[in-house]
Amino acid sequence: MRLEGKVIIVTGAASGMGKAMAEIFSAEGAKVVISNIHGDGANQVAEAIT
Repeated sequence: MRLEGKVIIVTGAASGMGKAMAEIFSAEGAKVVISNIHGDGANQVAEAIT
C-alpha cells in the first residue's frame, strides 16, 4: 500500500475521474476526503470505498 498514512482530498468525487481517483487512492491505503456539490453522490462513493 503505497499511500498508507496519507490523507488525500478529492473534489468532484461523486462521478467520473474524481470518483475513480478516490477509489484508487483508497485502494492504495490513503484516507480519502470526498467533496462534491452533489452530496448524495459523494456519500455513495464514500460508502462504496469504505
